[in-house]
Amino acid sequence: MHRPQFTLFRCARLQVTRLLLLSAAASFAPAAFADAVGDYPKAPVKIIVNFPAGGTADILARIVGQKLNEKWNQPVTIDNRVGAGGNIGATAVYTAEGDGYTLLVSPPGPMAINQSLFKTLPYDPLRFVPVTLLAVIPNVITARTDFPANSVKELIAYAKANPGKVSYASQGNGSTSHLSGQMLANMAAVELLHVPYKGEGPALIDLVANRVDVFIGNISGVVKFRQDKKVKFLAMASTRRSAVASDVPAAAEAGLPGFEASAWFALVAPPGTPVAIAQKIQAAAAEALRLPDIQQRVLALGGEVAGHSPAELTAFLAAERVRWKRVIDAGNITPD
Repeated sequence: MHRPQFTLFRCARLQVTRLLLLSAAASFAPAAFADAVGDYPKAPVKIIVNFPAGGTADILARIVGQKLNEKWNQPVTIDNRVGAGGNIGATAVYTAEGDGYTLLVSPPGPMAINQSLFKTLPYDPLRFVPVTLLAVIPNVITARTDFPANSVKELIAYAKANPGKVSYASQGNGSTSHLSGQMLANMAAVELLHVPYKGEGPALIDLVANRVDVFIGNISGVVKFRQDKKVKFLAMASTRRSAVASDVPAAAEAGLPGFEASAWFALVAPPGTPVAIAQKIQAAAAEALRLPDIQQRVLALGGEVAGHSPAELTAFLAAERVRWKRVIDAGNITPD
């Protein structure tokens, strides 16, 4: 099974070492603790999703939650806690008891972006206990149908000839679509005009209406507009093509090597959650992600399942934090 590519930075290795030490410490726990882990779960489990119902994070949480329910014979409920760029839901889990009965499914913002974006946070992303990466869904560079450029090379050439005049929509300041546009501007050495919206819906409405030029967002949210010939795809913001748009080149093929911006969805637990419980949850979630029906449902969203181990997720998150911090610092980006 393919797993998304990522770079192991030095800080990632340090965090993996820390995780392994915690795991070793857990092996010396008293028998009562071992029994508690062995009995887990013996009560309902709640998964908090820090973005609205119907979105990709919510869909993935419900897909996996249903399979965990069946495996554990315990209710697994989904609780949507939205607002503040995902910080409200993240805080709710951060302050919950670390017993494995409250979990978080989160996209990049709270886990890898917000610590570089906000001056202060009510939680420390590094203290969440990593469980697994559920799935990765690549972004795609999308343009209005009558935009003069039909490829990334043409987009860059047009932007250089018209500095500051090519507009790109985003879900809002500091969103992944905003940062993806900033990354493109940085790598191509062009000046783009950022137009922030309050969410993906309004941004796509104006893109379809030809009021903005470009949008770089999750392929699951825009593929239906391409199918209806209301937008056009210039390139995938990933290292390889997507199965739901196999005719669209990856960024490297399109002349922008290294341009990678994906929406991913991590399952984490509150600080203090025993590593043994995190590993037990990960094993169950990874088993569910290997099921053909789940893989097909994720594929229909334009993504791929992951199923990383806690240590692999730790390294992945560390690399993502470094990458997005560079974009935020280079663009002097703030949430307002």
